[in-house]
Amino acid sequence: MNKIFVPTNNPEDWKPLLAEPEKHWKTGYSAKALAYSWEEANDFPESVKKVFISWGIALFKNVELLLAFPEYQVPLPGGSRPSQNDIFVLAKGNDQLISITVEGKVSEPFGDTIAEWRKDDSAGKRKRLKFLLKELELEDNKEINTIRYQLLHRTASALIEAKKFRALNALMLVHSFSQSNECFEDYSRFLNLFNLEAKPDSLVFVGTIEGINLYLCWVKGDPGRTRTKDARQFDPHHHNVSRSNPLQKNTQGIRIG
Repeated sequence: MNKIFVPTNNPEDWKPLLAEPEKHWKTGYSAKALAYSWEEANDFPESVKKVFISWGIALFKNVELLLAFPEYQVPLPGGSRPSQNDIFVLAKGNDQLISITVEGKVSEPFGDTIAEWRKDDSAGKRKRLKFLLKELELEDNKEINTIRYQLLHRTASALIEAKKFRALNALMLVHSFSQSNECFEDYSRFLNLFNLEAKPDSLVFVGTIEGINLYLCWVKGDPGRTRTKDARQFDPHHHNVSRSNPLQKNTQGIRIG
C-alpha cells in the first residue's frame, strides 16, 4: 500500500480510491453515502457522536478525530489481497489513541460466510484464517463457519493498526444508512461469538486482546445520505478545506523508499 497521503477537497475525491469506482460509486450505495457524511462533517458525523456519548464509555465521550483515511488498505498474510477498509480513523479519547476501522453499509451484504469463503480451499486461505482467528482470540469451530469473512478481517484490521500506532484501543464501526438495518443479523451473529448482544446504535466492549481494548459499534446514519447525487449537494460551509484537514486520501503512484 502507498504510504503518502494528501487531503481531500470534497466527497468526489473518494471515488478514484475505490477498488471498482464505476461499480460502487452510485447514489444509494454505501461508498457515496459514507463519503458525503464524513467529508461534510470533517469529523465524526453527528450520528456517530451521539452513539459514542449515549453509551457512557468514558474513552469515547469526548473522542477527537485526528486523521481519517478513505479506502485504507491493511495487508494480511496468506495472499496479496489486503483488507480494504472504507475508512481508517486514528482518534484520541482520554489521552489514549484509538484505532478505528469503519465499514459503510446500505443494503450491500458483508460478503461470503467463512464456510463459503474457504470452500475453495488453499494454503493461503488456511494461513489467513488462522491469523485472523489468532488476532481475535477465536476458535475455528462450527459457529465460525456462519460468520461473514468481512467482519473478521475488518475487526482484525483495527487491532493490527492499533499495534502499528501503539494505540491501547481498537474499534470496528459499522456505519449503516439502511432504514431497515439490513445485514444487522450478520453483525449480531458476529457479536455472539464474544457472548455479546448486538443492538442498533450501540457501542460495546469486547475485551482486552494482547493489551488492546477492543470495541464494536453499529451506528444508524442518516438514510437521506443515500439520495445524495453529486458534489452540488455537498455543503462546503460544514467543511474546512486546509492543510490540517483530517480527512485524507491515498495519493496514487507516489511512494518513498
